[in-house]
Amino acid sequence: MNWWAEFLTIALVHLLAVASPGPDFAMVMRQSIVCGRRPAIYTSIGIGTGILVHVSYCLLGLGLLISRSLLLFNLVKLVGAAYLLYIGWHSLRAQPTPQETKIAVAAQVIPSASQALRIGFLTNLLNPKATLFFLSLFSLVISPQTPLWVQLGYGVYMALATGLWFSALSVFLTRPAVRGFFRRFGHWAERLMGGVLIALGIKLALTQR
Repeated sequence: MNWWAEFLTIALVHLLAVASPGPDFAMVMRQSIVCGRRPAIYTSIGIGTGILVHVSYCLLGLGLLISRSLLLFNLVKLVGAAYLLYIGWHSLRAQPTPQETKIAVAAQVIPSASQALRIGFLTNLLNPKATLFFLSLFSLVISPQTPLWVQLGYGVYMALATGLWFSALSVFLTRPAVRGFFRRFGHWAERLMGGVLIALGIKLALTQR
């Protein structure tokens, strides 16, 4: 079996998927603009960790169960949509902050490392489109004859590649010139990202199997 050809196909499909705008992209962008580089990178690592869960249940055959069960699919879909709507709503309510209190307020809203990890992890885990993506990948692209340890290696690669991609995006978005551009709009930038997250949450809630 030519595992390298299979791996290159997976790498290309995964690259196109991870680079396309979606909940993960929007969340990393929000964390970068509102919270800064460190929380954004931890959020990126959390997203990569969430991918390991998708890979694990696909290898165990649970992904097929979720995709075929209307109840389970809708449960994952609605929980994920509610999570995005919750975060988006809080961002949408951002208010102008007087200059003298900006530093104190910023210190209060910046999440800890564990909180940022959890935000990224849940954003990725509760996205049913990710479930369907990995199910399609493991059923249509990866051959049943591919050894389990090789399939696991594919999953580890995708988790690492995702974490590195979004970490690199975080570094770019938190460069002084880039972040300064968004920060000049202050609460409007956060409201914009809140609106994006709410739109994604609604779109997710309306997702069909």
